This record gives sequence, structure tokens and C-alpha cells, in this order.
Amino acid sequence: MKKVVEPRQLESGSIEPAHEIEAVCANCNFDVDEAELAADTCSDCGEPLNLKQSVAIKVTTVPMSGATM
Repeated sequence: MKKVVEPRQLESGSIEPAHEIEAVCANCNFDVDEAELAADTCSDCGEPLNLKQSVAIKVTTVPMSGATM
């Protein structure tokens, strides 16, 4: 299961960067979906669902305070 989060500015003024969260079965690396999350069982290996997550962060802006190019 892959969830894509678009960048947004928070009320505090900081920016939450664009990022993707991918969840797979820790036992067999099968890409799980919502139904498997609800069942709490991997449909590929049949084991109780134990998630492994990875996060990819995309750089959308780079602050340039005082830097010269």
C-alpha cells in the first residue's frame, strides 16, 4: 500500500514536505492493501500481518538564507 502526501504549510508556518509512505508485509515483502489491513493477515503468505514501512521524502523547496550561488 502506498500513500502519497502532498506538501502543505502548517499553521505554525513550517512546511510538511511531499512524501510517500509504503507498507509491505514484513514476512514476505508483499504489497498489502486496505482489505489485508482490516483482516490483519497477509493474503500472500497467510501470516499475521506485521507491517514494514518505508518513507520517501521529496525536496520541494530549499531555503537560501544568506547563501550565494
